[in-house]
Amino acid sequence: MSLYPHAVAMSADEFMSWSTTLINDLLSSGVRRTIDNLTGPIWSWAMKNSMHPLHWGLACCALEMAQASAPRFDAERYGMIYRSSPRQTDILLVNGWISKKIRPDIRRLWEEMPGPKWAVAMGECAISGGPWYDSYNTVQGLDQIIPVDLYIPGCPARPDAMIDGFMLLQKKIDSYFKRGVLLKDR
Repeated sequence: MSLYPHAVAMSADEFMSWSTTLINDLLSSGVRRTIDNLTGPIWSWAMKNSMHPLHWGLACCALEMAQASAPRFDAERYGMIYRSSPRQTDILLVNGWISKKIRPDIRRLWEEMPGPKWAVAMGECAISGGPWYDSYNTVQGLDQIIPVDLYIPGCPARPDAMIDGFMLLQKKIDSYFKRGVLLKDR
């Protein structure tokens, strides 16, 4: 059950049917599920259109990430606004190779981010270690540290590939809220 598409214009009969279903749903399944179903579309719309990535740029993909925000690609039109504090972000964007020395820092940043949150590995270095795959000091990908929701391949990943990846992430955010798990931990 959901408020939309009936929220714009409901007749009296539609409202009575909707409110009766709402009360029955509250009584049968609990308040948590009903609130999830009612507010899920609103949260989905808000979060997929205002993504706040915490960027962890360590190498050449960071330059491509900066280029994606330049006027030619204008990633901000998709609602992507980079933040520098993990408490103000919902997406951890990691690009560049991950050394074993910074592995605990990435884990700590991930744990400081409020939920719901998503992780993106951008470029071959963040996905699998890149040219340093067999190095003694390089982690073999971001998924060795935290769960990764999206991989953006490339060496370096181009700005249009990054924007395409974030459009896929918007679909993933939308499907996350359609499941009705807003009040549960991820």
